[in-house]
Amino acid sequence: MAAPEGLFILEGRPTAQLIADQLREQIVQGTFRPGQQINESLLASQLHTSRGPLREALQRLCQEGILVSHRNRGVFVLELSTGDVKEIYAVRESVELAAANILLDAGQEDINDTCEVLRRIIGDMVKQVAVSDWQAIARLDMEFHTAFVAGTGNTRLIRIYKTLAAESRMCILNLEVSYPRVDVLVQEHQNILDLLEAGDRKGLQLAIRRHMQKGVEDLTATTQHIDITA
Repeated sequence: MAAPEGLFILEGRPTAQLIADQLREQIVQGTFRPGQQINESLLASQLHTSRGPLREALQRLCQEGILVSHRNRGVFVLELSTGDVKEIYAVRESVELAAANILLDAGQEDINDTCEVLRRIIGDMVKQVAVSDWQAIARLDMEFHTAFVAGTGNTRLIRIYKTLAAESRMCILNLEVSYPRVDVLVQEHQNILDLLEAGDRKGLQLAIRRHMQKGVEDLTATTQHIDITA
């Protein structure tokens, strides 16, 4: 099997963590498709590394749930079912609601710092929506939510959200042309930012719940449509 187009090349002696980070990004960008087998020997050659660091990197991604290891068959990219999507967004909702409470309890300075980051991301999102760069939109979408959680400074919440963000981007990129709400995508994120900035706890929690609910509806509707028309 030939190496996927756009496969990264790492300089020097890559560590397992660096390989895992780069491979995760390639997976969520769609360079490796859901269900595709990861060819260890080909990747090791492509990366100019030994099998040891590569296997450790693959094990890390298996632990995150982005890759799946099948005994005597190999390692494969996760295929996300409708049930997986619902689980991912349910956990995202819980984490983001917790993050909202932590941020609002932290004080206005922390809120302002987080809002400044979120405002910049929304500005970038507006530009990418205008040119319909779907990969950039998906990246910025999750960058917004990751920055929201990161604003808490809670390392465990941040670590949990890292995997959820990667899985969510895998879901979102599968929508591509059929995503029905791109026109309100910026508006929804702006609403979350405005409510955080205003310190409106009840409104912010409601906006997060609605945002996650609509995400599940869009993603599962698309999945069901693909199943019917396949």
